[in-house]
Amino acid sequence: MGIRKKIDRLLANLLVGIMSIMVLNVLWQVCSRFIIGSPSSFTDELARYLMIWIGILGAAYVAGQHMHVAIEIFPKRLRKSSQKKLRRLVAILIILFCLSAMVIGGSRLVYITYVLGQKSPALQLPLSLVYLVIPISGLLIIYYKVSDLLKKDSL
Repeated sequence: MGIRKKIDRLLANLLVGIMSIMVLNVLWQVCSRFIIGSPSSFTDELARYLMIWIGILGAAYVAGQHMHVAIEIFPKRLRKSSQKKLRRLVAILIILFCLSAMVIGGSRLVYITYVLGQKSPALQLPLSLVYLVIPISGLLIIYYKVSDLLKKDSL
């Protein structure tokens, strides 16, 4: 099994695990609020942070599976050779965006929140851990796109 398949499987399992924890968390919130009558104080915050991780890691997974949203009207009007060049250009632009915004910018955000010692109000979780998903996802997307560029048939 290749590295890409292992990353796909690991990422898919991680997303399923995070989603499972989020479902249990929200179920506990509903039970504690309406059955017990005393709402849990941490569940809202935990659900919010888990949703951030699902959304951003999910975007990396989707990019690796070629299931991301794309506007196909313009590319379909081009010749096959031009379509391939356009897909390569788009992949390079995605790599540049992920490198600058997600990896570099996200790493700076993680560093700043770590240095400032910012913590979440209810969980007292370092916010740098919450934001760590941004550079991780950026690196995953870059890996997927570079892998696609190196494969002749992929793009």
